[in-house]
Amino acid sequence: MAIRPLDDRIVLKILDAEETSAGGILLPDSAKEKPQQGKVTAVGEGKRDKSGKRIKPDVKKGDIVLFGKYSGSDVKVDGVEYKIVRESELLAKLNQEA
Repeated sequence: MAIRPLDDRIVLKILDAEETSAGGILLPDSAKEKPQQGKVTAVGEGKRDKSGKRIKPDVKKGDIVLFGKYSGSDVKVDGVEYKIVRESELLAKLNQEA
């Protein structure tokens, strides 16, 4: 089953948080930060402006993005966890250049 988001919603596959601290200490699950990075797996058509035309989202499938800790809705489809957020809840798009 595939998820097809509506309007300006975006489906993210959550990227796992770091398991070690900056000093190299292995962190237990209870001490880990809530993840704030995700990979875009699906993008809606965009919201409509006042004249009814679609405004295309700034992200595309495959982009890595940052979002707020408590933004969006968590869903589970076929055993895989996803987060569905509005485009306005995204904080940044990460460059994949090294």
